[in-house]
Amino acid sequence: MIGPQRAVRAAESSAGGAHFAFTDRWGGVSAVPYEELNLGGAVGDDPAAVRANRARAARSLGLDPDLVVWMNQVHGRDVAVVDGPWGGSPDVPAVDAVVTARRGLPLAVLTADCTPVLLADPVAGVVAAAHAGRPGLVAGVVPAAVEAMIALGAEPSRIVAHTGPAVCGRCYEVPEQMRADVAGAVPASWSETGWGTPAVDVTAGVHAQLEELGVGDRHSSPVCTRESGDHFSYRRDRTTGRLAGYVWLD
Repeated sequence: MIGPQRAVRAAESSAGGAHFAFTDRWGGVSAVPYEELNLGGAVGDDPAAVRANRARAARSLGLDPDLVVWMNQVHGRDVAVVDGPWGGSPDVPAVDAVVTARRGLPLAVLTADCTPVLLADPVAGVVAAAHAGRPGLVAGVVPAAVEAMIALGAEPSRIVAHTGPAVCGRCYEVPEQMRADVAGAVPASWSETGWGTPAVDVTAGVHAQLEELGVGDRHSSPVCTRESGDHFSYRRDRTTGRLAGYVWLD
């Protein structure tokens, strides 16, 4: 039986009626190794615990859990434009970004080292959530999300962008050829670990892409998931839970 736990913790900010929030791992009901607030439904956790966690997280933000739009993330660049939740359908589209022009509809992205990207143009009433791992960075999922927002009336100069907790460039070790390949596509992603080996900085790459697109109002979490015991990290723990980022408009 799921018992009481401590309150959900989420870093939340707002701008012009747009709201951005990122969870940490505490305040949920999942057991080891997913303790506590695992929000990922495809990592081996008890489905009842995941549902309870998603409900707790949404309500802590003043959201209706049944309205949150989740994704079937596959490390690609496909975008879904939505005007409501999937309605309990088991066939959630395989996309790595969702965009909506419906105010009050919360969009969510799951991560455990990848960079969660939340975007909003409060004037146009358009928001987006994107999942930017290394493959998605190279594929251009963030530019694809911005393009979808523009098609709904957004303007890059008005977009506010928040990237959440993610593995930092000094902790994301990769083979030398992989670093070269990623940096060849997104030069700002080139990095080196704290111990002197090749690395990739996905968050830096995302911000460079946003800057090139004309998005000037950008904010980045200082949290490295691999270093933080308050956050899930796949690279650190392998079997672990998932954090979530949420974006919505009043």
